[in-house]
Amino acid sequence: MRIGVYVCHCGNNIASTVDVEEVTRFAQGLPYVVVAKDYLYMCSEPGQRLVRDDIEEFRLDRIVIASCSPTMHGAAFRHNVQRAGVNPYRLERADIREQCSWVHNDKEKATEKAKRLVAAAVARVAYSEPLETKETSVVPAVLVIGAGIAGIRVALDLANAGIKSYVIEKEPDVGGHVVQLGRTFPTLEDVGDALLPTLTEFSNHPNIECITCAEVAEVEGYIGNFRVKVKVTRDSEQKEEELRVGAIILATGYDTFDARLKPEYGYGRYSNVITAMEMERLCSVSGPTGGKIQLNGKKPQNVVFIQCVGSRDKTVGNEYCSRVCCMYTAKQAHLVKEMIPDAKVTVCYIDIRSFGKGHEQFIEQVQKEGVIYRRGNVSEVYRKGDKVVVRAEDTLLGEPYEEEADMVVLATGLVPRRDTKELVDKLRISQSSDGFFLEDHPKLGPVNSRVEGIFLAGCCQGPKDITDTIAQAHAAAGKAGSIFFVGKVEKDPLVCQIDEEICAGCRMCEEICEYEALRFDERRGIMTVNELLCRGCGACCVTCPSGAAECRNTTNKQMLEAITALV
Repeated sequence: MRIGVYVCHCGNNIASTVDVEEVTRFAQGLPYVVVAKDYLYMCSEPGQRLVRDDIEEFRLDRIVIASCSPTMHGAAFRHNVQRAGVNPYRLERADIREQCSWVHNDKEKATEKAKRLVAAAVARVAYSEPLETKETSVVPAVLVIGAGIAGIRVALDLANAGIKSYVIEKEPDVGGHVVQLGRTFPTLEDVGDALLPTLTEFSNHPNIECITCAEVAEVEGYIGNFRVKVKVTRDSEQKEEELRVGAIILATGYDTFDARLKPEYGYGRYSNVITAMEMERLCSVSGPTGGKIQLNGKKPQNVVFIQCVGSRDKTVGNEYCSRVCCMYTAKQAHLVKEMIPDAKVTVCYIDIRSFGKGHEQFIEQVQKEGVIYRRGNVSEVYRKGDKVVVRAEDTLLGEPYEEEADMVVLATGLVPRRDTKELVDKLRISQSSDGFFLEDHPKLGPVNSRVEGIFLAGCCQGPKDITDTIAQAHAAAGKAGSIFFVGKVEKDPLVCQIDEEICAGCRMCEEICEYEALRFDERRGIMTVNELLCRGCGACCVTCPSGAAECRNTTNKQMLEAITALV
């Protein structure tokens, strides 16, 4: 057994709080450690080369890297040691950044803690197994859930690459929210003109099969081989279809915030208080007024827009920014001035967030057209004759004010769809604290879900505009496409295993497994693990009363040795 230990400075992220050289000297005295070194950035190519060279020179068979979180650069570090001939599952990481330097100010205590974390990693890696990945074939088809602009773009990308794409949509028609819009910001391009070629290509593509009035009933399987039951409802008739696909892409979109949950604004009580989507329909030539901004047959002369309705609001549980409201409000304010030049238009805002390309310039253009931006918090909207009055505080002047209006437009935010939790349970993926689908990593895995082979595209992952939605759809298609182009997938061997000599056949673990990876062998009276379904969550390990279930390379022996080194 020959272990190499490498301690990272991470620039000053670690070195400013931890005495890296002292930790390195300490590691040199640990059992089975042949060499210990420190380096400025272990994730850099020189740092990686240092490890490879030492593996060859010192004939190392196990590696410990003390650096950042194991989820950071994990694949890169594993690939690096594998290049040098060491089994990638005999690499152990000690987190001395997030768990040490970033949470401590006392350098002496932080250094001592870093030593103990390195000692635990060395103790654990000593009992690691040289595991091998398993390969499985891939069904050459993909399921896209949702036929909004994100789902359409994903399906077209994959279909154009020769991959059969099944698209299921709950509604009778495709297009989602985008088809309800009139023009886009900041270019003011007509949505119909922009979308029609894409919809035509989607409808006529030989590699795309779109099933409307349909929803997911059940999902089984794993990356490369999912079995999906789809429930289709038409003319009060229901039928089920089963699809076999290699990957699933979620593009279910969003719902708009229900303005009735902010009763102080009077939506649902006053006819001249409308939502942004209702305003969108008034501005659209395909809307109820043929594109004329009218209310009760009259052109409004004083229009007030109220932003952040259902966004950045702890009282309704939505603390996030919906990202599109500032810009679509500016667009609608511009359209009011364009169609009713003598109208007074006021935007009540908390902050203006115009982060996209050309967005800031568009906001400035709208202000030059005469739209008044007034920073403040709106407390209520109340009726006064046939008008309504917006009562607010001007937070720049520090004084209250009231504004009479013929029309009030509520810039409602984007919220998770009502069926999000239902899909979370069916697909066994995760949901973030704000209710949207949770990505694997906000920076390193923005289109991956926590389940291999299931990807996210568009607003189902979080609020975004059309540009970012399309970009994420392209990214999701690329990630899913990589599975099909290779034609096979490798299954991580870090799964659970059952010690058949200890298993009592109580079947308690079978009930707790969310992935249905455990099956009872009636003949032998013991539990078995389907390693292709198992995701190594460890739920069975903590449930098993006899201790027969263990996760590979997280065995009881390894954990006890690590704990001993810590204390």
